[in-house]
Amino acid sequence: MLVLTSTQVEKLLDLDELIDALAAAMADLSAGRASVPDRIGALVPDHDGVLAAMPGYVPSAQMLMAKIVTLYHRNAGTDLPTHQAVIVACDPETGRPAALLDGTVITAVRTGAASALSARLLARPDAAVLAILGTGVQARSHARAMCRVRPIREIRVAGREPTRAAVLATDLAAELGVAARGAASYAEALDGADIACGTTAEGEPAIQRAWLSPGMHVTSVRAVGREIDDATVADALVCVETRRAALAPFPAGTVDLLEPVRSGLIGEEHLHAELGELVEGTRPGRAADDQITLYKSVGVAAQDAAAAALVLRAAREQGVGTDVPL
Repeated sequence: MLVLTSTQVEKLLDLDELIDALAAAMADLSAGRASVPDRIGALVPDHDGVLAAMPGYVPSAQMLMAKIVTLYHRNAGTDLPTHQAVIVACDPETGRPAALLDGTVITAVRTGAASALSARLLARPDAAVLAILGTGVQARSHARAMCRVRPIREIRVAGREPTRAAVLATDLAAELGVAARGAASYAEALDGADIACGTTAEGEPAIQRAWLSPGMHVTSVRAVGREIDDATVADALVCVETRRAALAPFPAGTVDLLEPVRSGLIGEEHLHAELGELVEGTRPGRAADDQITLYKSVGVAAQDAAAAALVLRAAREQGVGTDVPL
């Protein structure tokens, strides 16, 4: 079995290739070619944690895999990430376990890349001002990815701690070569922005309709609690990975959409499109420049499979990794 560490995975995973690979994987998923069952999880209530299992097969990537991921929100602000994962890749022809990969880096990068894919499909072509809400791993991942798909010239970062927001903005400006600054509040960061990325971990909804400008594209990846208010959900053209995943019970689905559906504010048909449907052109995207569009992510194994396939291909081409007997 080939074993790849987090450092090796980070070096091997090409972000531009990943965004393209995610498009193919999501098309497979929406068309029924991929096999991706609902995520299941074991709750650890004493520590506010979840261990989830995410298996999947994606034919466009020729990848059969399973990810084991833990979600521990209390790790926020410590040396440990809130999401930690490993991925086992199997030979799709024989089922033989072929590789063990660090999945923490893959989870971080593929989540931002999927949001970037949504922006490629739904954001206005001239979108140039990016609001990043949150200051953690996903905040950085989203900023990197969004700059690959739209001509971003300004980044505003907002979080619960303004000092951390300012530090992240300084880091992003140096890394990406884009003007960036910390904002005093979520509302300030969103004011006049073209794209907003919700990457917050807790608290009241960071994305509120009153703070959004016409034509904004919004992405949201918070796994627990509400990151988006009802008015935004009701007014936006909503895109998801799959309708089934978005509306599945916890830990698979998202209360950002489940609560408005259960309250009767919206019907399930309000989930306008899946990413794969937009990729394949079977559902329309943005209808007007002033339309607000929303991509609500829950994370699906098809995305991990696409990323793992790219990492393994690069590892074999470059002779990277350690072979360990089973």
